[in-house]
Amino acid sequence: MIQNRRYGGRVGRHHDRGFDRRPPPYRLTDLPPTLALVKIYTRSGDTGETSLFGGGRVPKNDPRVAAYGDVDELSSAIGLAIATEPQSLESDVLGSVQRDLFSIGGTLASPAAYKVAKALEKTTIPETRIAELEAAIERVEAGLPELTAFIVPGGCAKSAQLHCARSVCRRAERSVVSLALQEQVPAQVLVFLNRLSDLLFVLARLANHRANIPDTQW
Repeated sequence: MIQNRRYGGRVGRHHDRGFDRRPPPYRLTDLPPTLALVKIYTRSGDTGETSLFGGGRVPKNDPRVAAYGDVDELSSAIGLAIATEPQSLESDVLGSVQRDLFSIGGTLASPAAYKVAKALEKTTIPETRIAELEAAIERVEAGLPELTAFIVPGGCAKSAQLHCARSVCRRAERSVVSLALQEQVPAQVLVFLNRLSDLLFVLARLANHRANIPDTQW
């Protein structure tokens, strides 16, 4: 038997020169908790259920899972928009929004918040963050041509990606509304998502404006 250096576990006898036969320099138990390798698959969801933060298991099509799943997709859509040139366009604003969405996901995944109150302390979206979104909307909008008609999504790639993120944001908002009709959801989560879709809209217009591409009016 030899040691697999990547995982620190034993693998079957192998004579490949690609394996290092020396013992690993450390064991996984020696690593700090923040550095310990986490196994990606657990098989616990193979039957169509998933675990919630704080305990309990639900089907993967549960409204709560749908809500935080859509929020996760929204963060990915924003990540794609950030990665689209010009990457510098309001990247700090969008990056901070992604961190907010991670916090919202944690909140939505916790039906029994009292059980994990300590862990959820940093997931609260304060009113100041919503005020910051509003300030960003007003700042960006002040530099854009007056909006006189509905806008057809498109234009440059950056704008198109931001419009995609905006439409995903609206879907996430609808999912959270559906959840809020059945379970308790912090009010600021819905307010945040509503403002965020407006922010993504003006940023999409800004991207076209910076690229000297006029918005396509309906």
